[in-house]
Amino acid sequence: MNDPFDGKSIWFLTGSQDLYGEDTLRQVAEQSQQVAAALDDAADVPVRIVWQPVLKDRDAIRRAALDANGDDDCLGVIVWMHTFSPAKMWILGLDTLRKPLLHLHTQANVELPWADIDMDFMNLNQAAHGDREFGYMATRLSAARKTVVGHATHAAVRAKVGSWARAAAGWDALHDLRLARFGDNMRNVAVTEGDKTEAEIRLGVSVNTWGVNDLVAAVDAAGDAEIDALVAEYGERYEVAPELRAGGDRHESLRYGARIEAGLRSFLEDGGFGAFTTNFEDLGGLRQLPGLAVQRLMADGYGFGAEGDWKTALLVRAAKVMGHGLPGGASLMEDYTYELTPGKEKILGAHMLEICPTLTTATPRLEVHPLGIGGREDPVRLVFDTDPGEGVVVAMSDLRERFRLTANLVDIVPPDADLPNLPVARAVWVPRPDFATSAECWLTAGAAHHTVLSTALGVSVFEDLAEIAGIELAVIDDHVTTRSFTRELRWNQAYYRLAQGM
Repeated sequence: MNDPFDGKSIWFLTGSQDLYGEDTLRQVAEQSQQVAAALDDAADVPVRIVWQPVLKDRDAIRRAALDANGDDDCLGVIVWMHTFSPAKMWILGLDTLRKPLLHLHTQANVELPWADIDMDFMNLNQAAHGDREFGYMATRLSAARKTVVGHATHAAVRAKVGSWARAAAGWDALHDLRLARFGDNMRNVAVTEGDKTEAEIRLGVSVNTWGVNDLVAAVDAAGDAEIDALVAEYGERYEVAPELRAGGDRHESLRYGARIEAGLRSFLEDGGFGAFTTNFEDLGGLRQLPGLAVQRLMADGYGFGAEGDWKTALLVRAAKVMGHGLPGGASLMEDYTYELTPGKEKILGAHMLEICPTLTTATPRLEVHPLGIGGREDPVRLVFDTDPGEGVVVAMSDLRERFRLTANLVDIVPPDADLPNLPVARAVWVPRPDFATSAECWLTAGAAHHTVLSTALGVSVFEDLAEIAGIELAVIDDHVTTRSFTRELRWNQAYYRLAQGM
């Protein structure tokens, strides 16, 4: 996956005014550059923080907002009122700004120099009330924003800024995303449906359909040299089943799997797509349901949704971008079946073939087995268990007047026993706060059975993304109860309907 942060930046805007004189404004500029540099140096912040000249009047503020909007490499803006920047100056700028906004409530110094404080010091260091003035106006204008409080050198502050920066990168990626649906949704399935026009309005993603045989043409056009190179790569990266190796009686199945990958990859690259869907009910002239190809493309950063589920495909792509550079991975996932022994409750998740190998640090096994549905040749696939650790599963549902994200914090664990007869990639997890509460809340939320499972991101990044996008997020965590969660959903329903106006 190419680095999605490469060349991107976040602008650091500092508010002040001409009241204090040139000497004070010089110090404002110097100290705000130091704050921006502290964030830019933070390992938790994955993109460059670029300081901009101090803003002292409404025309300059509006121009900064317009310039940020027009810069494709600007992911968002951080604002800080170093001194007292009267908030009426910010009305046009906040009304104009279309990029994600973070309000950093900080100051230049950590400790107060109590014995040396005079009125010059007080005039220079006024963020304690300057930021409150800004917060009032941002609230009055209903400006979506994240607020972070604390010194820029503190780890907690840097972590929160970094989380928001990753969400801003995910938002940027969605606005640049073209998603190809090969065929339609699985017949008679409700939750994979959705309003593609509303998705483009709300999220910026362009979702359109191509005939499966458009893909088949690309697959058939793949050359032997490409296929040879992929087969060789498979041998280097995976534990290949003997029957799939050169000379094995199923080697042609592997070569056809490689042919699908070569054709699918070229189709996506040529069309500028960052995500895609397939549907086992609509395979056209494909001899296998794409399995290995989908797994490897997801590992390279593509979003994917099975059975035409474009909402999950865009979530997977966003998670790939937001989690770039962090340990762990992200994948399409589906709740399949439960362990219901009292005290041992857990969920076994998988899909037919398409689970991303970024969820494991072990070497996956490359195997071929019957699928049982789809009516095609036995497909090749990577088989592995997801690494134990913390994770989050997130689903997107279309609730007519809004999209809802539902997120559940989970603990991924090893299977209770070997799974010799389940030749697919899989994950086993214990949902928080417990199985029954998690399932009750998930079902109450109308959350989908397709999800993105991320072992790289925490729920905070999805919270920031939902805030930036202006869509609902319902979180199932350690502290939730079914009663409190149900009450929150009812409040959310009223809020989002009122917020949309008549």
